[in-house]
Amino acid sequence: MMAVIMYVYFGWNLFISIRGIFRILSGSESGTSKRGENLAGKNLVRADLAGLDLTDADLRGADLRYADLRGANLRGANLSHANLSQADLGGADLKGADITRADLGWADLGGAILRNVNLTRANLVCADLRNADLRGANIQGANLSHADLRGANLRGANLSHADLTRANLVRADLRNADLRGANLRGANLQGADLRNTQGIHTVKLERDLIIAHASQIQIGCEKHSIDHWLVHYEEIGTNNEYTDKQIERYGKQLELTKLTFTE
Repeated sequence: MMAVIMYVYFGWNLFISIRGIFRILSGSESGTSKRGENLAGKNLVRADLAGLDLTDADLRGADLRYADLRGANLRGANLSHANLSQADLGGADLKGADITRADLGWADLGGAILRNVNLTRANLVCADLRNADLRGANIQGANLSHADLRGANLRGANLSHADLTRANLVRADLRNADLRGANLRGANLQGADLRNTQGIHTVKLERDLIIAHASQIQIGCEKHSIDHWLVHYEEIGTNNEYTDKQIERYGKQLELTKLTFTE
């Protein structure tokens, strides 16, 4: 009988202790703050951290898969090498955070503040970055293939050597951004603001804007390599109901564009 009582007593207290830890981590305790907290390497899978103050927290290598970080304050936090795969960071403030080599695959970063963050070599495959603020961010060498960057503000961001294969950059602000050496194969740049963007050349002809990058050229909805364009531009133009004169002009411009990238 005594053994049963002790089992129930210690079991219940263990449950209360564990529940208390998760309540603190989730910020459900009123007035709870994790500012500057050392959570490096912690297992925080599916943790409820929504709205929590994690300013300057050390989350290096932490496992935050599926975690709820909506609206959290992560300014200056260290998230390098952290696993944030499929985490929800919608509307979170990560200004100045270190997110180098972190895994953010399939994460929701819609509307998040990512100004001046370091995302060097981070994995952002299929991440949702719609309307995110990435001004001045260092995204050099990051994997953004298939990422949704519609309406994102990337003004002054460093995207050199980033993988943007099939990324959606419709209406993104890329003014003064650096796209030199980036892979833009299949990326959609329609309506993007490309003024003073390094690594991109734009030419407005009478019908469509030519958006030229070393990895691909986009004219309207058509996106192909320069070599593909030079072989098939007449066929593509005819299929898109361009006039013979328009096709001729675009052909000449494509020849000039190739010279620009081979100099």
